[in-house]
Amino acid sequence: MRIEHIAMYVNDLDAVRDFFVKYFGGHSNEGYFNCNTGFRSYFISFDDGARLEIMKKPEMEDFPKTPNRTGYVHIAFSVGSKEKVDELTERLRADNYEVISGPRTTGDGYYESCIIGIEGNQIEITV
Repeated sequence: MRIEHIAMYVNDLDAVRDFFVKYFGGHSNEGYFNCNTGFRSYFISFDDGARLEIMKKPEMEDFPKTPNRTGYVHIAFSVGSKEKVDELTERLRADNYEVISGPRTTGDGYYESCIIGIEGNQIEITV
C-alpha cells in the first residue's frame, strides 16, 4: 500500500503551484475547474511518483496554522543529501521564507531543516 496523494486547500492556487514547482521540482497538470461549484485544483507530481493536490473553492475558512496542533502538521521532502538540504534551506531563507529549525541532525538521526513555506504551511527538508 502507498499514499496516492495528499491534498490541501489554499488561498492563492497559482502562487502555491509555482512555489512547489520552483523549490521542489514539482510538475503541474493543466488544472481542473468545476464551473458549477467554483472549485479549482492542480495536481503536482514529483519525480518519485508522489503527488500533491492543491485546491481552492469559494468561501473557505482560513484558521491560523500553529505548529503545535492536531491534524496534519507538515509535509517532508527528501532532497537526497545534506548538501542539498543546506542549499535549499539557504535558497528559501534568501527568498524570505522563515527557517524555524536546522539544518541539523535530530535526536532520531534525521538531517533536516524546517521552514514556514507558502501560506504559512510548515515544510521539512531532509536527506
